This record gives sequence, C-alpha cells and structure tokens, in this order.
Amino acid sequence: MENGCFYARGLKAGYGKRPVAEGLSFHAGRGEIVTIIGPNGAGKSTVLKTIAGSLPALGGELVLDGVPMERIPGRERAKKLAVVFTEKLQGELMTCRDVAAAGRYPYTGRLGLLSEKDQRAVDQALELVHGTELGDRPFDRISDGQRQRILLARAICQEPEMILLDEPTSHLDVRYKLEFLSLLRKMTRERKLSVLMSLHELDLAERISDRVVCIRDGHMDRCGTPEQVFTPGYVEELFGMTEGNYDAAGGTVEFSAVKGNGGPEELTRDPVFVIAGNGSGRQVFRRLQRENIPFAAGILYENDLDLPAAEALAVHVIKIPLGPVPEEAVREARGWIQRCRRVICCRPGFGVWEKEIEELFKYAEQSGKTAE
Repeated sequence: MENGCFYARGLKAGYGKRPVAEGLSFHAGRGEIVTIIGPNGAGKSTVLKTIAGSLPALGGELVLDGVPMERIPGRERAKKLAVVFTEKLQGELMTCRDVAAAGRYPYTGRLGLLSEKDQRAVDQALELVHGTELGDRPFDRISDGQRQRILLARAICQEPEMILLDEPTSHLDVRYKLEFLSLLRKMTRERKLSVLMSLHELDLAERISDRVVCIRDGHMDRCGTPEQVFTPGYVEELFGMTEGNYDAAGGTVEFSAVKGNGGPEELTRDPVFVIAGNGSGRQVFRRLQRENIPFAAGILYENDLDLPAAEALAVHVIKIPLGPVPEEAVREARGWIQRCRRVICCRPGFGVWEKEIEELFKYAEQSGKTAE
C-alpha cells in the first residue's frame, strides 16, 4: 500500500469468541491521524486493544509496515508500536523521567539499564512534549494534562512507527485538550508517525483527523475524510440522537426547540421574535430555549452564522438566499412580529444592504413591541 504504515482488513475484535466489532477495513499512513468515533459500547476501545495486541484478533488481517502483526515478535513490536491508553498508570515512587524512560525497555538489555543513547532519547522526548521541567517530579503528583504529556514522551521514547491512543483527552480541560492534540499533530507530522486514536469530542475529531472511522452496532458504518464523514444529519444517525441536533458545519451541539410550538397558533407562552444575524443571536436563542420560551427568528441569509442555531432552537426561521431581501420575506417577518409579544434585536447595527431588516426593527418599535 502506497505511503502506508498500518492497515486493517476485515478486522473482527471481541472477547473470547464473542465479537464486539467486525468487518473493519481502514488504514493509517505515515504522518496521518486516524480517529475512531461511535456510540458508547460500539467497540472502539476493543478495536484499539486488539491492534495493540492486548486482545487476540478474532478474524481479519492487521499489517504493520508490510508485515502481519502476529508475526512480529513482542520486543520488535514494541519498537514499532506505542500505546497510550486511559488506564491509570501506577506511578507511585516514580518520577516523570522514570515513566518516560520506561519507553526504552525494547532497547535495553535484561537488566534494563539505560545507556547514554537511551538517556539522550529520554531527554529529547521530554523536551519534545515540553516536560523537561517535570522530570524530577513524582508522576502521581502532577495534573492530568501533564501526565498525558509524560505518557506521550514514554511513547516517543519507543521510537515507534505508530501510536495508539484511547480517549487521550477524556480527563483534560479545554486548555490541555488543545495543547495535547496540537502537540500530537506536530509530532505526527514531524516524525511521520501513524496515529490511531478514539475520541468522544466530535468537534476535535473533525479538526485534527486526516480520516475518521465510524463504528455503529458492531460494524464500520462510514470511513473517510472529515468532510466526507461529517455531513448534515449523519452524526444524529450514527449516535441515534432523539433530542437536539449536531451542526456538521460548525461542530456544535444544540438542544431541541421548545416542544409543542410547531406553528403560529401554538405560540402561547410569551412568544418572542428575534432579529439576529452575523452571529449576534446565538446566545439569545440559547437563553430563550433554556427559559422554555418559544421564538421565531429572521431574516437570516442561508450562510449566516446564526442560521444553524436558529434552525435547531426556533419554532420558525425566515431564511433567504444571498441577494436582495424579497418582499415576501419582509411580509412574513411582519406577520410573525404581529403575533409575538416581544421583539429582541440582537444586531448592533445594519449594513448598507440590510435596509429591509433595519426597517423591520423600526416596524417592531412602531408596533409597540418591547425591543431590546
């Protein structure tokens, strides 16, 4: 396979004789990040443990750098494949340098003594993950984000061709998530590593992955680039979502609109009309949804930043294609304003091509509506 380091073909993974996931075929080339996503229990961790060798494959092929993985001896496999899993490492009485240095075990002799070359490899790995200053600190007394960096240093010390990571950001706050994944991407590109990992955070998976593997009901449901995978409506289908929706374009999740308000005749609980646009309305939409207040929104262009949230949370959205504002859209908006008790205007101002929308705001004021 061209430029390929790892591939799975028809992989069946599970416990004992019971398959959890099967029929998986995908590859991870050098310098690429491939991410597995799917519902809880879909088999993501089982697949990674099978590739790591912790579980025997129940079927299919696993090939690393052109060699079937079952033919690669344990010590040689440790030189090619590094693992960073979420199980908490028992690091009592170990410094961060000790933990990182454990990655050199495939290269040491029976006594496990580190040579000067090994020591240099540890120094370099700690430096790469910005962990040099942590070297002498007890591993069990540093933050989760720092631990993930040290574990990545341990993996780098193995000088692998491929790294497996199972939910590496699950215990990290937003700062450490971004720091860790940025560092991982940098290492992947610079060292031409193949990276295969699972993630719960779909927005991060979409942004960092070269390819995404989707597992549902024990089978591979879709595999491709983020653009091919994160299409409108697919995440809701993959996860069986019955509430809310996922904005494939923005990578955000919205709750469902206030229920029981499918049309103007049902707008009975202090209904509101929101004049928004250019991203000014999303926080207002979400506040109204939290307060269980039904609302309509408009007039929004089809490419407006507010449109995905409005379509998810509003009982009705007046949207138009790019170009002049049609008269029928203005009439429709005025009709909704007449039905609503209040009008909230989120716009700090109006552009030269938005005179009709500005007039809509003036109409709301003249109609005696409370405009904010």
